[in-house]
Amino acid sequence: MNQEAILSEEFEISGGDFVNGGRASCLIKNILKEIGIDAEILRRVAIAAYEAEMNVVMYARRGIMKLVLTPKRIIIKVEDEGPGIHDIELAMQPGYSTATPEMREMGFGAGMGLPNIKKNSDKFNIESTVGKGTNLEIIINLNNKNV
Repeated sequence: MNQEAILSEEFEISGGDFVNGGRASCLIKNILKEIGIDAEILRRVAIAAYEAEMNVVMYARRGIMKLVLTPKRIIIKVEDEGPGIHDIELAMQPGYSTATPEMREMGFGAGMGLPNIKKNSDKFNIESTVGKGTNLEIIINLNNKNV
């Protein structure tokens, strides 16, 4: 299995920066669109990346989103410095949210972020350490098969 990266990009995300929230995921979508990635795969990447990015904006101090394109898959890794997730199983339940009233007033906090990431991924890994931060790995296969 060839895992050699064809393309690798890294984007910084600032916690609390709702003005620029979505910038990294939009850049990723545009890069992949220019390369000619299939529209259905682009849609899945855009949703998963946006949800992951906004979780960093909403809950962490800062984070890094990495895009890696290989011949067989798109890999998005998100590493943040934040409070971490106390109960990942609970956080994965649709509708569960720890959003503040202010976040909800802006239209965020429906509790669908992590479930949407998982739904749009072929493989999804999450690790979190309370008091340190959360790491996500989102894998979307280019051939629509679980490689």
